[in-house]
Amino acid sequence: MRHASQTGFTLLELMITVTIVAILSAIAIPQFADYTKRGKIPEAVATLSDLRIQLERFFADNRSYAGFVAAAPGTRYFAYACATAPSTYLCTATGITGMAGFEYTVNQSNVKTSTISVSGWGNSPTCWISKKGEVC
Repeated sequence: MRHASQTGFTLLELMITVTIVAILSAIAIPQFADYTKRGKIPEAVATLSDLRIQLERFFADNRSYAGFVAAAPGTRYFAYACATAPSTYLCTATGITGMAGFEYTVNQSNVKTSTISVSGWGNSPTCWISKKGEVC
C-alpha cells in the first residue's frame, strides 16, 4: 500500500517563522524610524549654517543685524525663523512633517543649541545633536 506524500508546512513551522519575523520587526522598525530622523537633521543644520552666513554678510554691509530678511529656503522637514536686533540674532529651525519635537538654534556668537523632546534623544546648550543618545 502506497501513502501519498504530503507537501507543505506544519503549523509549528509556520508559528516559528511568524515569531522570528515578529522579533525582527520589533527590532528593525524603531531603528529605521531613528535612522530616517537622522537623515532629516542635515536639512536644519545646513540651512541654519547658511542663514548664519547670510546674516554675517548682512552685518558686514550694514553694521547691524536689524532689518535682515532671509531668503525663503526650500525646506521639507523644518520651519525657520530669525529674530534680529542691531547687534544680536537668533535663528531657529523647528521640526515639522515627521520631525516634531526637534528644535535647533544658532546665534551671533555661533552658539548652537538642540532642544529635542523626543524620547531617547538628548538636548544640548552647546551643539547640534544629530543622533539618538548623542551628547556633546
